[in-house]
Amino acid sequence: MRRPYRSALFASLILLICAGVLWAAYDWFQGRYLRAFSEHTAVFSGDALRLPAELTGPGPIRLVHFWDPACPCNVGNQQHLGELIEQYAPEGVEFYALQKAGSHGQLPNNLRNMKILATLPGADQVPASPAVGIWDRTGKLAYFGPYSEGLTCNAGNSFIEPILKALQEGREVNATHTLAVGCYCSWPKGL
Repeated sequence: MRRPYRSALFASLILLICAGVLWAAYDWFQGRYLRAFSEHTAVFSGDALRLPAELTGPGPIRLVHFWDPACPCNVGNQQHLGELIEQYAPEGVEFYALQKAGSHGQLPNNLRNMKILATLPGADQVPASPAVGIWDRTGKLAYFGPYSEGLTCNAGNSFIEPILKALQEGREVNATHTLAVGCYCSWPKGL
């Protein structure tokens, strides 16, 4: 073989080996770190939800965060919930958290200022988490459902900001039945 052909063959072989190594690295990374988004359809109905006796009746707007520490879907809304607290707590909205019964864990640092509820009447009927319930100033449930649809939640796709703004402006909201597709974990035991 002449020298130029040998050099071209050697360069082609090196290029092929590099491409193979890059493909193997990509395949390894994809298999280890990337997960397919598992869409779940959830029907949220707030008919059974009631505030605990000490919170019922007229008062501030109250937001209850339903969460399960073992649910990977929490990651998608925790930063957004922290931003909601920063924006709306100074305006008088009270934030509460209700952890799934029988689960163990604690809220992340940016959510530690939320008041913890031990129980909430009707919480056993919550279909999935993360979810949110918002009660208006009269103590009536105004919204129950997810923070948003899809994998993540932010101010751009959230259902929460428009609800809170409407309630702050004194408008009535009745959105207690919601159908959504997104990242949700089953709330009831045994499901």
